[in-house]
Amino acid sequence: MPDWLNDTAGAFVPGCRAAVAGAAGGPLAGLGFAVKDLFDVAGHPTTYGNPDWARTNPPAAATAPVVRSLLEAGASLCGKTKTVELAYGLTGENVWYGTPLNPAAPDRFPGGSSCGSAAAVAAGLVDFALGSDTGGSVRIPASYCGVFGIRPSWGAISLAGARGLGPSFDTPGWFARDPAVLARVGEVLLPEDAGAPALGPLLKANEAWINAAPATVVALAEPMLVLETLLGRAVWVDVAPEGLGTLYEHFRCVQAEEAWATLGSWVEATRPAFGPGVGERFAAARAMDPGKAAAGRSFRRAFRARLQALLAGGAVLAYPTSPVPAPKLDASLAEQNAVRERSMGVTAIAGLCGLPEVSLPLGRAEGTPVGLSLVTAAGRDRALLALAGRLAAALGRAG
Repeated sequence: MPDWLNDTAGAFVPGCRAAVAGAAGGPLAGLGFAVKDLFDVAGHPTTYGNPDWARTNPPAAATAPVVRSLLEAGASLCGKTKTVELAYGLTGENVWYGTPLNPAAPDRFPGGSSCGSAAAVAAGLVDFALGSDTGGSVRIPASYCGVFGIRPSWGAISLAGARGLGPSFDTPGWFARDPAVLARVGEVLLPEDAGAPALGPLLKANEAWINAAPATVVALAEPMLVLETLLGRAVWVDVAPEGLGTLYEHFRCVQAEEAWATLGSWVEATRPAFGPGVGERFAAARAMDPGKAAAGRSFRRAFRARLQALLAGGAVLAYPTSPVPAPKLDASLAEQNAVRERSMGVTAIAGLCGLPEVSLPLGRAEGTPVGLSLVTAAGRDRALLALAGRLAAALGRAG
């Protein structure tokens, strides 16, 4: 088991570790894992990345079912990892508990909000780590830190015992350095697929490739060629002729309304201190025009039907997980927000539709990792993980 006691990445929440031994045997026996500090572990506080949340909420009375499933499968919990405050951010910054190191690019952000989980895996502190994904919070840190990550189909895995942000988008997810470990965790947590195991044809989402920086596109050229040897020649498709900016705007409005409905009462009652950008996002959520949120929900229904028809036969969408590598630690708030908007237009493709997405660490741009995402129809998560493993093996990235 990796040396999780030596937290070289600053990935774990400071203080007493929430360590729990797994069952003596099981499909995950011998593996160590960590969980993002929005999942409950009995007897331990769930800080949700904010000291005022920790102060105003008691230690957990029970362990979240998803965590318990991993323990019963033989994996041992090594501790809880840092998160962006209330999971409302993509850089991974946390001014209260410390921003985790990005082991693959120490001068850059690790990505968020599942920053600590991605950093713990990238640093070799654990074999896999549980995170959550609302607007990209597993996929973006996976890309930034150079690890494998999955956002499963929405609703495939219970989020009982986990703090919410946008309930109609929230999903657990996890990271691993080895695609085989990523798939082993999926065999424990995911339901059986709802269709045949074979996937194809391969589709390239035109808007996402145009949105990506040239260096990112070049970095992912070879993986795409290898993917074509597995699934056949890729077909270019327009998934969002309205533009990724439209996807981002509709996602932003619906998420904001849900974030305020979920956490607004606590924010109003507690008046918590927030780090840079977080308070501003909650202020915007509070002021969200209900008409804009309603328009976002209407758009989501139509967009979901469009993608469902496109992917119904087993087709796989491929595109850069993030258009650019991780922002540097000295990037201004304006620069960070520009990357956030550009990235979330892409992550909204799967997010708006509740689709499974796997990010594979298959490229490097500006000397730092960039991920390639594979997306397919909802309920085909296991087949998608198998395809990710095949692609990684073909590129010498397995094991």
